[in-house]
Amino acid sequence: MNIKDLGQLVSMMTKLPSIDKIKEEAERMQQRLGEITAEGDAGAGMVKVRVNGRMEVLSCQIGNEALADKEMLEDLIAAAVNQAIGRVRQQSAEETGKLASNLGLPLGGMNLPGLQLPGT
Repeated sequence: MNIKDLGQLVSMMTKLPSIDKIKEEAERMQQRLGEITAEGDAGAGMVKVRVNGRMEVLSCQIGNEALADKEMLEDLIAAAVNQAIGRVRQQSAEETGKLASNLGLPLGGMNLPGLQLPGT
């Protein structure tokens, strides 16, 4: 860590919001994650999966044409789930960025060891 990064860290720490504010925003974030949903599909729509921001599968729709081949169906389900999870992760990272911004926390530019930001 260089002097500039240390100075940024100290400056940031003096501007941190109260613990109560952080807890309140974190609770809102958890609620919002449950509301975020994304869909993934595979096999030209033969399999569709919907996932929420808590990484819970909400639904899985399988077209009749996908039932003919078990191995293909397994691959399509995995692909659709992975696509939905990727999309919901992106949305969650955006929401996390909004939360950090609301709390006055910088998200980039401070290459601090051990600090990994959403989506990086």
